[in-house]
Amino acid sequence: MSTRFRHRLDPLLEPQSVALLGASRRPNSPGNAMVRMPRLAGYSGRLYPINPNYDSVEEIKCYPSLAALPESVDHVVLGVANAKLEAALDEAIAHGAKAVTIFASGILEGEEHGELVARIKKRARDAGIALCGGNGMGFYNLDRNLRIVAFDSALDMRRGPITLIAQSGSAFGALSHNDRRLGFNLSVSSGGEWVTTAADYLDWALEQPTTGIVGMFLETVRDTTGFVAGLKKAAAKHIPVVVLKVGRTPESAAMALSHTGALTGSDAAYEALFDRYGVIRVEDEDEFAATLLLLSHPKRPARGGLAAMHDSGGEREMMVDINAKIGVPFARISSATTDALKAQLDPGLAPINPLDAWGTGANVEENFANLMTTLLDDSDTALGVMFNDIRDNYYLSDQFANAMLAAAARSSKPLAIATNYALVRHEQIALRLTAAGLPVIDGTREALKAVKHAFAYRDFQATIAEDEPSPASAETREIWLRRLAAGPLNEQDGLDLLAAYGIRTPRRRAAADRAAALRVAEEIGFPVALKTAQPGIAHKSDAGGVKLDLRDGAAVVAAYDDLAQRLGPAVLVQEMAGKGVEAALGAINDAEFGPYVMVAAGGILIELLDDRSVALAPIDRVKAGTMIDGLKLRKLLSGLRGAPLSDIGALAEALRRLSHLAFDLRDGLREIDINPIIVGPSGAVAVDALVIGNATRRD
Repeated sequence: MSTRFRHRLDPLLEPQSVALLGASRRPNSPGNAMVRMPRLAGYSGRLYPINPNYDSVEEIKCYPSLAALPESVDHVVLGVANAKLEAALDEAIAHGAKAVTIFASGILEGEEHGELVARIKKRARDAGIALCGGNGMGFYNLDRNLRIVAFDSALDMRRGPITLIAQSGSAFGALSHNDRRLGFNLSVSSGGEWVTTAADYLDWALEQPTTGIVGMFLETVRDTTGFVAGLKKAAAKHIPVVVLKVGRTPESAAMALSHTGALTGSDAAYEALFDRYGVIRVEDEDEFAATLLLLSHPKRPARGGLAAMHDSGGEREMMVDINAKIGVPFARISSATTDALKAQLDPGLAPINPLDAWGTGANVEENFANLMTTLLDDSDTALGVMFNDIRDNYYLSDQFANAMLAAAARSSKPLAIATNYALVRHEQIALRLTAAGLPVIDGTREALKAVKHAFAYRDFQATIAEDEPSPASAETREIWLRRLAAGPLNEQDGLDLLAAYGIRTPRRRAAADRAAALRVAEEIGFPVALKTAQPGIAHKSDAGGVKLDLRDGAAVVAAYDDLAQRLGPAVLVQEMAGKGVEAALGAINDAEFGPYVMVAAGGILIELLDDRSVALAPIDRVKAGTMIDGLKLRKLLSGLRGAPLSDIGALAEALRRLSHLAFDLRDGLREIDINPIIVGPSGAVAVDALVIGNATRRD
């Protein structure tokens, strides 16, 4: 790459010269649009239409071939059909281009397995060329007024701090072409990512001084190493990354051998990765746009909660009802703030947050500005939102707008307006306010979700993970890596592994016949549990292979005879754990992102409750506690309805130790399932363990 380019994608995204192969004079054609768009957008670089049939296109001199150009251009747009694509790429490579864009699908009749695409990929990679597409829609670099597209688009896109990277062309178009409140520096349709991937675009965007937030519409991640590096860089630069990840398929869950794998499914690795690097995950394009809009605000939330103001008591109640599921914390305003609000409100209005501020309607602009200022000034207010259905050409909307602009100017905290109805007619006033630094978000639910995401990113930035050493020695790690490589581990081995990492386990011993089972039970002390230890039975409870709370020798003999007759003679005799809440811990070594750990409700509830939390390994004590705090199980652990308080700290410590185990042994480990781990007042005991190494066959 030339020394005049700082980044490997500069020739692609900010070239100084562009050749447009397949340029056309025909109106409403891709070949015409790809010439018109950069010219009309004001691109200051050099444009060279290429077509032997014309002497000019769109009043720009046209050349018969790349070889006829007066210079070697940086970027060649291959606006040709699939049948001509390979020859066109060869011509661009021979010309010396550093980058190409391909709109075509790369599918040729008679080639069913992507042979053309494979050839294109190899040629481009061998030549060191950056390639946008194929099967994409191109990109907009608004900082350079450059539009590399094969269709007409409006010229009034707003420049701003948002980078959009979309693997879906429709999502690229939906976000880029409709809502002018969203201001972009770069918007890319990455398409099939034959060479240049979403991770590459992310890296380039993070090097641009105009990038304030990145939005990514992802179907898959083709360069996991580069993607993780990009997320690390974004976190270090305090640039939020918002991801709409689609394609959450259950297929990998069906392949899992453990409860952990079945419960987490194929999407949990992404969830854990996003959690590690503070990535904001959204569910749909409305939430995507609302979050991008709020977080592109130059002001960041302070500590505390939301200060909400309304001009309607009914819509305030609706917002509170919706928020009961979303969970945005409201600012707990001080008594001084309450007194200040009371002095300003009309009679009959309660000085509380959320605040219904509509009274007599007198002095709306001044009163609402002062009330919002009072709320924003409270030390527990992080940001403010006025929920109001502003619309164009309505005097009250203008007054509300002016009031919020005045309040925003007085505060260092973010302030936004949210409509309660997404289809209010407000394009003019919404654009004016957003451009002035007062974003207008459509929809109560979307606004609340955006606020929740803003708080989550704020809280992520405030966390600092402890740099903790592994609880096991290097010698211990090597011993267990060799053991995992030697073949499958039985449950006794699995519990021994947990114990080697300091996770509490019950006393236990194997037995091969009735007499040995009875002798071991007497040595351990009653009550005991008997479990089948026959090879090949992963889930013992499902097979009726677990006998609990055996209180004397006769019970042990009867239990052993039943297990031996149905499943085989090998058993594990184990000390009964004390009473407590059943939780579950697990670990999965993801092929792309590495090991992650899970905590969930245990026993039979593990597959019935949608209640689990995941994180990339290893984690520290604070993170382990946070994961547990987010579970429904937390209420049971806290002594629900008079039950004893469980040792939550012990569960968190076991989860922390498991995370180090999974990380240390990642080269030999596939899955770990601990279900249940009994959490009582005096600690947490892992009573069942299924450990699956890489040497374990799935068939």
